[in-house]
Order: sequence, then structure tokens, then C-alpha cells
Amino acid sequence: MRTFGRSIAPSLLAISLASLAHAQGTVDFSGATTAMNSFKTFAEYAGAVICLGGLIFAGVRMMSGRFQDAIPGLFGALFGAGVLGWGAGWISSLTGQTVTQ
Repeated sequence: MRTFGRSIAPSLLAISLASLAHAQGTVDFSGATTAMNSFKTFAEYAGAVICLGGLIFAGVRMMSGRFQDAIPGLFGALFGAGVLGWGAGWISSLTGQTVTQ
């Protein structure tokens, strides 16, 4: 009887846990939408900081007469504007969550 109990116990445990897993029900994604809206806000602020930093960097280089050194700053400002403009779309496409704008 002891051998039978030791051999059947893991199977009974697995079956009982499987029935609990099936009784889970629905999943609430309201927190995920809130998190995605937070990421969208972060993308907007990050894009604005990157854009402003690139413009300041490029402006300082141009005022010193080194126009060739200002080109990376201008591309950085362009990248920041892209993050600012398309950030919510990127987050929505990566996660599948609806992000309100």
C-alpha cells in the first residue's frame, strides 16, 4: 500500500494543480493599458529631451563656426523628434495595447 501511495501521489498532485489552473478565469489587462500609457508619457518626455539636447549641441557647434561638427547634433534632434512623434505608435505596435493619445 505504501508503494502504491508513493507512486500515485505525484499524479494526483499534478491532476489537482491542473484543475486549479483551468479554473483561473479571465485576465484583466487594465493595468497593462495604464503601464503602456506611462511608457508613452516617458517616450514623449525622452523625445523632447533628446530633441532639445541635440538642438543645443548643434547650436553651440554652429556658433563656434564648426558646422561639420553640428551635423550629429542635428541628426540627434531629428531622432528625438521621431521618438516624440512616433513613440506612442511604437509602443502600441510592440505590445498590442491601445495607447490613448
